[in-house]
Amino acid sequence: MRVLARISLGGLLFSSWAQNFWGLSPAIPQSQVLGVKASELLRPAESMVQRNNIGNVAAMNSNLTEDSALQWAKKDKRRMLHVVYRVGDLDKTIKFYTECFGMKLLRKRDIPEERYSNAFLGYGPEDSHFTVELTYNYGMDKYNIGNGLRHFGIKVDNVAKAVNLVEAKGGKVIKEPVLFNGSSKVVAYVEDPDGYKFELSEEATAPEPLHHVMLCVGNLDRSINFYRKAFGMDLLSKQDNPEYKCAEVTLGYGLEDMNPVLKLTYNYGVTVYDKGDGYAQIAIGTDDVYKTAKAIKLFDGMIAREPGPLPGINTKITACLDPDGWKSRITVRTIGRRTDDAPWKPAREIGKLKVVYLEAVLCGLDSRCASFR
Repeated sequence: MRVLARISLGGLLFSSWAQNFWGLSPAIPQSQVLGVKASELLRPAESMVQRNNIGNVAAMNSNLTEDSALQWAKKDKRRMLHVVYRVGDLDKTIKFYTECFGMKLLRKRDIPEERYSNAFLGYGPEDSHFTVELTYNYGMDKYNIGNGLRHFGIKVDNVAKAVNLVEAKGGKVIKEPVLFNGSSKVVAYVEDPDGYKFELSEEATAPEPLHHVMLCVGNLDRSINFYRKAFGMDLLSKQDNPEYKCAEVTLGYGLEDMNPVLKLTYNYGVTVYDKGDGYAQIAIGTDDVYKTAKAIKLFDGMIAREPGPLPGINTKITACLDPDGWKSRITVRTIGRRTDDAPWKPAREIGKLKVVYLEAVLCGLDSRCASFR
């Protein structure tokens, strides 16, 4: 039986505790991982960016100003689609997530010609919920998680039960269940068999159980400026904790209790983190990849793949790096008929239009564009 301790967790996520526990000391910067085949996992970002600069740049609106870019980012119907990372044993991780976290396996596929498999897991349909995309590259059974990815946040019905399951199923309990900051909110911190960390918080009826991704950044104001302007995210909260020598912000599309969010942490004096080679990216839906890419360039982002259509697929895609080198993939929502055999999700009504999220963007593109795994 686990006993909940009433302690203050105001600084649990922050620097003083994190420096000792997570090992968040300044690290030698690694090349940003943009490729995913086993032979390409440590390919420098610059070469991958150069490789991916393919056509269609002319389709971008060259007259987009900062003001019009800001207006576009706010008008664009964006949504966080899924988070992508690599694991050493796909079936083992699927079993762990379904049994310990209560996720459902939404889709799984093997692409032997590209030597990888992937699976999508989550708490609801992909066209309305934030999901996890797991990638297994043949022959790769271990990844460096680094210290820049802090954790993923999940809301569960019973934290103590989930923690017991994690321990029983081969995971690691980092922080036993506690009452957060003297409130009635129960939280715990655990680690999956690959070393990815999760914050578990107790909420029985959460509309979006896969709640957040937390990343470390070297300049919080710079990151806020980028994600608000280039990505059109709202700044939902900001907290400075000088006693723990850190600060944290929450950004997203819509209210935090209803939608997945991005959390960014700045630890005083730490400007560089080891990103490792396990975490890949967050995927975000957009109405126009060309305008989105232009806005990203205007606000200090770096385009990792120029916007344009994927060969044989009726959709467009771009990818970028934020000022700290964290990668995001931007995919357009497609109206019309599919051009390949990838399965589709049902259309959902937006005004008088039926907008369809192309399944090929969510999973099928990997077999056509390996640099996005």
